[in-house]
Amino acid sequence: MIKCETIYLDHAAATPMDARVLKVMQPYFIENFYNPSSPYLPAVSVRRDYENAKHVIAQQIGGKVGEIIITAGATESINLAFFGVSGHIVTSNVEHDSVLANAKNHENTIVLADSSGLVTAEKIKKAIKSGTQLVSVALANNELGTIQPIRDIAQVIKAERYSRLTRGDKTPINLHCDASQGACQLDVNVARLGVDMLTLNAGKIYGPKQVGLLWVASHVHLEPQIIGGGQENGLRSGTENVAGTIGFARALELVSEHRKYESDRLTKLRDSLQKTLTEALKNTVVSGHKKHRLAGHLHISFPNLDGERLVFLLEKRGVLVATGSACAANKGKRSHVLTAIALKPEVADGSIRISLGHLSTFENIKTAGEILIEEIKNEYKRVGL
Repeated sequence: MIKCETIYLDHAAATPMDARVLKVMQPYFIENFYNPSSPYLPAVSVRRDYENAKHVIAQQIGGKVGEIIITAGATESINLAFFGVSGHIVTSNVEHDSVLANAKNHENTIVLADSSGLVTAEKIKKAIKSGTQLVSVALANNELGTIQPIRDIAQVIKAERYSRLTRGDKTPINLHCDASQGACQLDVNVARLGVDMLTLNAGKIYGPKQVGLLWVASHVHLEPQIIGGGQENGLRSGTENVAGTIGFARALELVSEHRKYESDRLTKLRDSLQKTLTEALKNTVVSGHKKHRLAGHLHISFPNLDGERLVFLLEKRGVLVATGSACAANKGKRSHVLTAIALKPEVADGSIRISLGHLSTFENIKTAGEILIEEIKNEYKRVGL
């Protein structure tokens, strides 16, 4: 039996903090602990460092400092994007739970993704009606890795906005995009994407957890969820997370600098692992778009097996994978994404999500593949298949 040190294959759930990120954060835990809203010189210096970090973040995504709202993570950012919307909302059936939960609080239309998890701009266009105020589609699906045509969807929103203006209709319509999952491997420049609001999560890009942002274009009007001191342009009151924001800025710089190289590297590793598994286990099912998929994502199913049992068996061998999103796994229920793409129950229940990242190497991916094949073959023998 193959033995190994822990091989982490769940980067979509959480990434380890980069040591370079931790280094720039550390002074703000002890030496530079001051409240950035205080009037004395050390606090003013901390305020300057905080604003400089937001400037770096703005540069990295092509926005302005005043458009960046720092939050406690992607879920809060998504809630803020939805809060105060009074009209109709359009989203898809493969979105993150926080998007779907917010959509339920409004009149909504849920667009159906195809079997690869792709949401077309044409379907979004058909779902928009006169009272639609918000469209929310993720840049990439967190389970399948399918990359959505955000630029095409943005063109639909732009055309609808222009049409309303020519009719004298002042009903706003904006496009929100949760780019948390794709930021390590995809361009998140807000101008090139054409979005009106963008969500990012530092914990997905080798930065600190519980730090996120919502970029909000100047023409978008939002209502604050958290009121009090008026921080973050009055949209998110509370003492600023200086260390977290500085770490977020550094993490964004690093992923932007290495994005092309890392994406190419992970694509080769993923394709190699996928080939190894599908050749050794002939009845496997790979889900997600064949072409438009995140480099590090491999969603693979072993029909008639128990995915949760596989996760447990693999953990005993030192290989850490997931059955889907961490949120769905924690609730112990079948993923709504797999239901949305009409994956048969016996296939969906035998699914695991493998997501690669900085900790992935040719050597440990090769070892993980060998262990996966051993365990899955043993499971098929156990169930008599």
